[in-house]
Amino acid sequence: MPDNAIEVVGLVKRYGSVTALDGLDLSVATGQVTGFLGPNGAGKTTTIRILLGLLKADAGRAQVLGLNPWTDAVALHRRLVYVPGDVALWPNLTGGQIIDVLGRLSGGIEKSRKQEMLERFQLDPTKKTRTYSKGNRQKVALVAALASRAELLLLDEPTSGLDPLMEGQFQECIKQVKAEGRSVLLSSHIFAEVESLADTICIIREGHTIEQGTLASMRHLNRTQVRTDLDSGADTLRNLDGVHDLAVDGSHVTFSVELSALPSVLDRLSRLNPRSLAANPPSLEEIFLSYYHTDVAKDQGSQK
Repeated sequence: MPDNAIEVVGLVKRYGSVTALDGLDLSVATGQVTGFLGPNGAGKTTTIRILLGLLKADAGRAQVLGLNPWTDAVALHRRLVYVPGDVALWPNLTGGQIIDVLGRLSGGIEKSRKQEMLERFQLDPTKKTRTYSKGNRQKVALVAALASRAELLLLDEPTSGLDPLMEGQFQECIKQVKAEGRSVLLSSHIFAEVESLADTICIIREGHTIEQGTLASMRHLNRTQVRTDLDSGADTLRNLDGVHDLAVDGSHVTFSVELSALPSVLDRLSRLNPRSLAANPPSLEEIFLSYYHTDVAKDQGSQK
């Protein structure tokens, strides 16, 4: 197996005068989960379609499981599965029949594994899919994907329409997939889902990569949020190196602090005898918004 299940370098895709991908870079290490984040229109779905061999890139290089997705699409589709965010099914077939058809496309599925997934996702496979809700249609695609032994899972908003209980089942299944040494590219707008599952995260905007790395490395570049209660002395924190956005409301004090300055700031804070203290690293959603808003501000500044 190659070190990377997916390796994308400098990918470009244009639709006439519109550039959907503008030199995008992306990698998914074998046996790991990579979160793929970006606002609507950023190029995530276009990237996945290129990885599936449904679109041909105009420039750049894309390799999937060591193969070219455009020239080796047939071979690749025996080794990967894809779950979109809006599943369309044959209305006159039952859910079980469709799972079997999809399973054969990806190299077959084990009956015991299929039954396990049906039970986990509480799906009745005997009903025709025209009677299914959106959430149940999504479950059909998920059961087919997760019951397979595919080496790579390409998931584009896979839990769209699922309730929180089923979302929890999905997360457990992805952790099992990873434990088996298989690879996952997970595109999702549910930040908590990506934060829980992803080993690495790729953030894109307007068809190019803003940042790719582990959540820990991205947190290192962002500020920690601190909340505390002080009887006095809050203003002495205002001019400390690394402290930003300090706000005082009675005894309640909040501020953000750069990671490099956190030890010295906490040392100073401890001398003020805080009655409570909470220091939280930025969430994935906060990190995503900081990259996105920073990038927008740079673009606006360059246009002045």
